[in-house]
Amino acid sequence: MSKTVIVTGASSGLGFAIARAYLERGYNVVGNARTQARLEEAAARLGNPHNFLAVAGDIARPDTARRLFAQAIEAFGQVDILINNAGIFIAKPVGDYTEEELEAIVDTNLKGFFYPSQAAAKHMAARGSGHIVSITASIAMQPNVKVPALLPVLIKGGLNSAVRGLALELAASHVQVNAVAPGIIETPLHPDDEGTRAFLRGLAPSGEIGSPQDIVDAVLYLTDSTFVSGTILNVDGGSTTGVW
Repeated sequence: MSKTVIVTGASSGLGFAIARAYLERGYNVVGNARTQARLEEAAARLGNPHNFLAVAGDIARPDTARRLFAQAIEAFGQVDILINNAGIFIAKPVGDYTEEELEAIVDTNLKGFFYPSQAAAKHMAARGSGHIVSITASIAMQPNVKVPALLPVLIKGGLNSAVRGLALELAASHVQVNAVAPGIIETPLHPDDEGTRAFLRGLAPSGEIGSPQDIVDAVLYLTDSTFVSGTILNVDGGSTTGVW
């Protein structure tokens, strides 16, 4: 029986790359994004595979998480892996954040972690196995004076701690809980001008920008593992080592 993975934020960027990697392995993939149109576009780019199920909805809402799991179980029988990928990143000085930006980050990054993880914990604990992997941020492990980003540090840092707490809570049920904390990764979110790219390269001691495949490889490692839980895996070119 093929394994089933739920990926939030699956219509673009890292989520799309993660979904594609699991499909290439023959897994069933249940992809979530805010709109059905974006999921249909993603499915078309993936070749409209028969084992890709699109479930649209705001991941900050508890009913979206419930529908994700209900439809995944109805279609494929069970859920083996949850990838909490949906997230937004807003970096600016603390005094410049707006109320709307705070609400957006809390909704997508915090609630978008909690509700799917809650549903996964119930389902996987009852089955006695499973993996929950969250995409956080390495800047939450090691803030950088060059990138003021209090809200991502606040929320993603909390998620890194929550991953460890949930790993302990679910250990006796043989459910593994981990996170991947990316540094600067090549995605369409970053401007393509050379000045910006030079600045981004300088944020890692390696002087490099990571690729989506680097994150995919880390996620696959964690969900292939049988003895890794409560780990925050930094994939950041060495940025979390501090100032250099």
